[in-house]
Amino acid sequence: MVLLDEVEKAHPDVFNILLQVLDDGRLTDGQGRTIDFRNVILIMTSNLGSNFLADPAMSEKAKNEAVMNVVRKAFRPEFLNRLDEIVMFSPLSREDLAAIVDINLARINRRLADRRISVEVSDAGRQWLANRGYDPVYGARPLRRLLQNTVEDQLARKVLGGEITDGQTVQFGVTPDGDGLQIESVQ
Repeated sequence: MVLLDEVEKAHPDVFNILLQVLDDGRLTDGQGRTIDFRNVILIMTSNLGSNFLADPAMSEKAKNEAVMNVVRKAFRPEFLNRLDEIVMFSPLSREDLAAIVDINLARINRRLADRRISVEVSDAGRQWLANRGYDPVYGARPLRRLLQNTVEDQLARKVLGGEITDGQTVQFGVTPDGDGLQIESVQ
């Protein structure tokens, strides 16, 4: 499986190469070597038209038509005709965002497992992360950076300063002004 993320940003020459891959199932490089793509699944992502998908006033049919109009303007017909399917994803729900926050917090805890340090975030803190880490156009991509800035950086400073040691649990909550996360307790 090969992922081509945000394919709309690729150089036009890339699409000529992709036409060969999609047509013949192979790619020939500049030295004449042939790479077999017959058993490869190509997945291409794009943010084209994502603003329409996030519009609650539009019907699903209108959203799909608007996105496809943008896609048709951005890509040549010969490229689009070689794609097996174009799949549009709905914006993330509140439940999706909560799950993504939990997945990222679990990732942080796995990284800290060798030091037996555990991170817990209050329900209000997890909700704050879900709200602040989401962008209607970019989805939950900003969440990882937000976790770095609000949880991991604070934690690193305290660990390096000796205020948090191996085997402790660090609990985070929302700051009193509601504009960030803070360490509420270390046990």
